[in-house]
Amino acid sequence: MAQVVANGIRIEAERLGDPDADAILLIRGLGTQLCQWPASFLEGLSRELQVVVFDNRDVGQSQKLDEAGAPDLAAIMRRGGDTTAVPYLLRDMAADCVGVLDAFGIERAHVFGMSMGGMIAQELAGRFPERVRSLTSVMSSSGDPSVPPATPEAMRVLTEAPARPGDRDCVVEHGLVGRRVIGSPGYVDPDDVVRAELGAAFDRCHHPVGVARQLAAVVASGSRTGLLQEIRVPSLVIHGLDDPLVHPEGGRHTAAQIPGARLEEIPGMGHDLPLGLVPLLLELVLDHTRKAS
Repeated sequence: MAQVVANGIRIEAERLGDPDADAILLIRGLGTQLCQWPASFLEGLSRELQVVVFDNRDVGQSQKLDEAGAPDLAAIMRRGGDTTAVPYLLRDMAADCVGVLDAFGIERAHVFGMSMGGMIAQELAGRFPERVRSLTSVMSSSGDPSVPPATPEAMRVLTEAPARPGDRDCVVEHGLVGRRVIGSPGYVDPDDVVRAELGAAFDRCHHPVGVARQLAAVVASGSRTGLLQEIRVPSLVIHGLDDPLVHPEGGRHTAAQIPGARLEEIPGMGHDLPLGLVPLLLELVLDHTRKAS
């Protein structure tokens, strides 16, 4: 792993596979870290592509923007998104991605983003089309207010803190309960697998206020409908039909806005990347990147 300077901040990044192969940039979702990608997913991609993974700003080993303090999420939500009240937006996180590509000397990359990472990937494809070979947006949305919201149970997973926020066991169990609410009912990972992932993430970096700033960026960034309509790179939208956190209509609306986008809806998939889904995701993504290349 390496610390690179991207968009003026320090980003932790890693490159896997053949550096002479076409590149794919993987963008994680809210509050999660590069160590949480399934190893089998990275291995499958790296057989054909050079794979670049990184920690988004404010989480993992990347730079924290603690001088900005904790956001007032309730106030931002009441105002329907207030760009003056947040230290950065999703478009700034997309510019971070460009900086990561620059640091590795990559002119153009396939881009895969999940959840918030899908939103960042959309911003990247819309604002920096010369840097993107193809877009894959997974379990994400357009940000349009017409899209149905998360279920109340899923929203609680997103917003409720553990009873003891600094206690490792408590945080891991809280995360496991949350995964059972939003995860894939047709592809359930064993409890020990989920605990190991969440424990590794806690040990590497536990920084809840950074996650809150990321969530504030999502809310304040608003709708990307107009930007999506300008995307001209080959685009694939993947969404689970059993996603309670980002409603399947979020994927449908995203695909409908991007000219020529392909929509793949997966029964039994919720809001995670379970091991049982890795073979299908690899098939979809590699077929997409081959055609785009």
